[in-house]
Amino acid sequence: MAEFTQYVNVNEALKRIGGSMDLYKRLLTQFSNGDYIGPLELALSSGDSEEASRRIHSLKGVCANLSLVKLTTASVSLENIIHDGADYTESLAELKSIYSETSAQISEII
Repeated sequence: MAEFTQYVNVNEALKRIGGSMDLYKRLLTQFSNGDYIGPLELALSSGDSEEASRRIHSLKGVCANLSLVKLTTASVSLENIIHDGADYTESLAELKSIYSETSAQISEII
């Protein structure tokens, strides 16, 4: 297993959680089993920018804590776009793509 990819920085995450790979794997499993994109898309498509802001902010925090590098960056970008009230279509598509790629990397870890 790689300890750092462009998607997941295992070493950084382990430092954050006290070095327990078992705990990190459990947290990654919880993340993998969560539904972050669906509720975000629903909020955006229904025009509920407040809920969309909460959803993307939560995703950003989880990704940062788990050291999901590219997904954190994509979440920050989309959060800024939502905050600015700009067209989020391209940024959401990028986030979804990175989410999928990150999920594949997580599968290799857990």
